[in-house]
Amino acid sequence: MTADTSIGTPEQLRDPNYTPPLHKAVPLGIQHVLAMFVSNVTPAIIIAGAAGFGFGSNSPDFPELIYLIQMSMFFAGIATLLQTIGLGPVGARLPIVQGTSFAFVPIMIPLVAGKGVDALPALFCGVIVGGLFHALIGTFIGRIRFALPPLVTGLIVTMIGLALVKVGIQYAAGGVPAIGTPEYGSLLNWSVALVVIVVTLGLKFFTKGMLSVSAVLLGLIAGYVVAYALGMVSFDNVGRAADFAVPDPLRYGFEFSIAAIIGFCLMAFVSAVETVGDVSGITKGGAGREATDKEITGATYADGIGSALAGIFGGLPNTSFSQNVGLIAMTGVMSRHVVTIGALFLIAAGLVPKVGAAISTIPIEVLGGGVIVMFGMVVAAGVSMLSDVNWNRRNMVIFAVALSIGLGLQLEPGALQHLPDTIRLLATTGLLPAAVIAIVLNLVLPEELSDEQTDEISGGHAGHD
Repeated sequence: MTADTSIGTPEQLRDPNYTPPLHKAVPLGIQHVLAMFVSNVTPAIIIAGAAGFGFGSNSPDFPELIYLIQMSMFFAGIATLLQTIGLGPVGARLPIVQGTSFAFVPIMIPLVAGKGVDALPALFCGVIVGGLFHALIGTFIGRIRFALPPLVTGLIVTMIGLALVKVGIQYAAGGVPAIGTPEYGSLLNWSVALVVIVVTLGLKFFTKGMLSVSAVLLGLIAGYVVAYALGMVSFDNVGRAADFAVPDPLRYGFEFSIAAIIGFCLMAFVSAVETVGDVSGITKGGAGREATDKEITGATYADGIGSALAGIFGGLPNTSFSQNVGLIAMTGVMSRHVVTIGALFLIAAGLVPKVGAAISTIPIEVLGGGVIVMFGMVVAAGVSMLSDVNWNRRNMVIFAVALSIGLGLQLEPGALQHLPDTIRLLATTGLLPAAVIAIVLNLVLPEELSDEQTDEISGGHAGHD
């Protein structure tokens, strides 16, 4: 869909406070929901799977996955309303769509791995405290941006994707519970996953407008249809799910965890910088101007408060969704009220457990095909950010050391078995050590290194001009 003058005049379309006619605004709002829907519920599915009560686990706690999906939708809607409508200083009052953040997934997986529902009280301690800290960052976000240039943010986003690609392959092959069985990696499993990948790529590259924007969602639907025809879909959970349910405060309790708090607070910096980029992208693409300090501060407040609220009720951290920045640029409609309509749809879906139960009928192999594409795109987004870096020898050394240690610890967590549990949990995420090393080295190293200084440690591959 392209900018349509029947929706409003060019001046109106650039105005965040303009409300298009309702019959135009509603489908535009639904577009925003469709563009982020799969990415929004996927983190809950990944965390439940890592904890051991997700797809294919046959765990008696499997219904908790449905609740986590429900809260992902509900609080994405609430956090979006904080951005579009605002509450005092909270919110940018721009068409920003919030959703569950992939950035925190590499931090959450080690916290819950194999521990079932018992791991959730400590996890949500981190979500709540990290969310409040995230809101605090809004008071000084402008003063810390210098510490997070494209070299650092690009590395962090790349590391997030690299931490998740293994999950996509496991899902496509049949899921973690199937590992070690003859069914794992079967031709049937991979065939279903490949249908999703092929349809997604076909729509992304050979169509335009909403078909291209919703390529992952439509690819999942195609894979779902094939899986249903092959007898891989069961609707038992949908029949057992309630028709209506409200969020349950502190459903899983609260357990103080220093590892969770440190991890979530450190990642809050990354999420805050991502939001700054999204706010700037929206104002540039939709209104042709730079974002104001008030908008950036308000957006960061909404990020943090939305995440803390979600954590109280069993939702995962929220952040602004970048795919909707592109959608605004594509439609040319800057109205925040359009996004408000999309938020109301998310809230309504979050109050109906049958929606979450219907999502839980998606076979893990189908989801695997979708997340292979999504997580690969996260890596690609990081590489794209790194393309803005001046690749002098100084920056090459910073990137090399941070990536080598971060990725190495992620691949070989046993190397830190003698460290205290808290430090080991944080270090083996790979993401946090890579981020800390990159930030510190970028702040303390001299501006440039000579050819001779880098030749010695690069085996002659320093890239002489």
